[in-house]
Amino acid sequence: MKNKYNNDAIIGGKNITASYTKNGELLRVMYPNPDFRNFIDEFLTGVKINDSGLIYLHEDINNQYNQYYTENTNILNTEITNTYFNLYIKQTDFTMIKDDILVKKYQFENKNSIDLNVNFLIHSTLLTNSNNMVGAEVKNNALIQYCHDYTMYTFSKNNLLSYQLNDTKENILSGEIKDKDYIGMSSDSSISYNVGLLKPGEKKEIVIYLYFRQNLEKQTEEEVKKQIDQIKKLDIKKEEEAVEKYWKKYVKDHTSITLLPETSNYNKKVNQIYKRSILLFPLLINQETGGISASVEVDEQMNFCGRYSYCWPRDAVFVTRALDSLKMTKETEKFYKIFCKETQSKNGMWEQRFYTDGRLAPCWGYQIDETAGVIYGVYEHYKVVKEVKFLKDTYKMCENAAKFLCMYMDNILEKKDESDVVKMEIEQTYHTENRTKLPKSYDLWEMHEGVHLYSLSAIYSAFQAMQEMQDILKPEYEVKNRLKVEAMNKLEAKLNEYQEEIKKYILNNLYDENTKTFSRNLNDNQTDISMLGIVEPFSIFSPKEKKVQNTVERINLTLRTYTGGYLRFEDDHYRGGKNPWIIATLWMANYYQKVGERKKAKECMEFVVNTANKHGFLAEQVSNEEPGSSWVNGLAWSHAMFVLGTVPFSLFG
Repeated sequence: MKNKYNNDAIIGGKNITASYTKNGELLRVMYPNPDFRNFIDEFLTGVKINDSGLIYLHEDINNQYNQYYTENTNILNTEITNTYFNLYIKQTDFTMIKDDILVKKYQFENKNSIDLNVNFLIHSTLLTNSNNMVGAEVKNNALIQYCHDYTMYTFSKNNLLSYQLNDTKENILSGEIKDKDYIGMSSDSSISYNVGLLKPGEKKEIVIYLYFRQNLEKQTEEEVKKQIDQIKKLDIKKEEEAVEKYWKKYVKDHTSITLLPETSNYNKKVNQIYKRSILLFPLLINQETGGISASVEVDEQMNFCGRYSYCWPRDAVFVTRALDSLKMTKETEKFYKIFCKETQSKNGMWEQRFYTDGRLAPCWGYQIDETAGVIYGVYEHYKVVKEVKFLKDTYKMCENAAKFLCMYMDNILEKKDESDVVKMEIEQTYHTENRTKLPKSYDLWEMHEGVHLYSLSAIYSAFQAMQEMQDILKPEYEVKNRLKVEAMNKLEAKLNEYQEEIKKYILNNLYDENTKTFSRNLNDNQTDISMLGIVEPFSIFSPKEKKVQNTVERINLTLRTYTGGYLRFEDDHYRGGKNPWIIATLWMANYYQKVGERKKAKECMEFVVNTANKHGFLAEQVSNEEPGSSWVNGLAWSHAMFVLGTVPFSLFG
């Protein structure tokens, strides 16, 4: 498979999420969910002009590029000018809102003084393997590439000029393709169209449709032909207008703040990132389950990471807080009421990560803050919507999770309560002889096992959230279910005791008397941005406490880079370890907001804004050498922290 590390632009609709390079190359099509599955290995387009060879649109020494979105939409435009032939091409990509169709519209304009005869070629390679082999056929004037599970149809209203179904890389650079077979067993296929002769100043257009279908039910050839014919009859101008109208209304409906007056490039960029966040989130959310993908995938072959296109409950909790602030409360509710319920283990915990459809994804560890975060997130959502029914619907889930957290804390605090049947069952689930053999928890960076300040802070906040939920629900049950109220009171007393114990444990074990600062874990004394979790978001300690201020000073001395961004932690080796992280920098901005240090908060925000790409996408990491993404563009967690940091928005004007 081709390595494709940079998603410069992202579009999508209900079941399709697609990513592109800055030159308009289609990199990935995720279907039917935002994380699974990617169809595309390569999808390359090019032109043959007069007697030339193939000129790839995404890459040619004579091509100049300009890419932009139609304002406030997920419609992507890439302008390509071939300066040798003076041929201007405008490529417009968008997906239908409800139908599983990706539209690629190409407008050609001859800006030369001579006639240009143009053929348009598509070279399409789908991902294939020995267990799910891709084949191809040409039928009904369409290229059909299929495997056992899915089919992709590539076609146009225009008739095919020629095609080749096997090993087209061998000869496509000549711009000439041909095949004697209508069907083949290669994933590497090409088709071409005759755009025609363009006289100086003349314009022509061709529209390419990519239609995706799950092979859940068998279809006859006649049924497929009918579907393709119906798509060909679409008025593409009206379809594009409908998509534009939909996304513009979507942005308007979910803009929950007063945008900055666009009197400076900085203000414009802030507004752009905010609106791009609104447009990105629905492209990462599974419409059926509410599961939220961390990003569009960047590294399928795991050359640098364990992959990104999964749903981590912890990451998603940050995103749901942002969704709520954007008036996307239905999406948040679906995440907790469907996704979280379906993915919770019998013992009450959540594993590390899942596919957005709720199936368990490949994992390598156990992280206690994933479980604590869900309880915290449920109550955060309630604080926005004030719907008691939502708490009723999710209380049992949270109660089971809280009991798992109690078991975990008993292990940390070396408590023993053999009367608790639930804990006994949990221990049996792990096949342990005693509590000390329960698995250690990874930190939120998934790198270090042990006892962590951030994780304990998340548990403390989860216990606080549980008690708040119980106070709200108890009056609902006092008349009809006294036993439930008694159980709530018993659990509440226990949680209150645990909170006191957690705070004592932190002060006794995760506070360094020599440096007068907090420690991130029991194993080392490295500075970590996640130590801010005790203040933001979990509020165990006051942001103005001396212990906290000393810790922040230490963070500034060790994690702040000369460019103004912040590292995750000392001696980080992931992707070189020298890159500032957007979430780390915004974490500092949120802390400074909390203590009223407006200037420092704005400095952090300015760093983030200046490193966003031209479309307003925020990365996971950015370069110190030159502003811009160095890894994972369009990270949901980064955009969530930005949205949360722009309230109050006036701070950054």
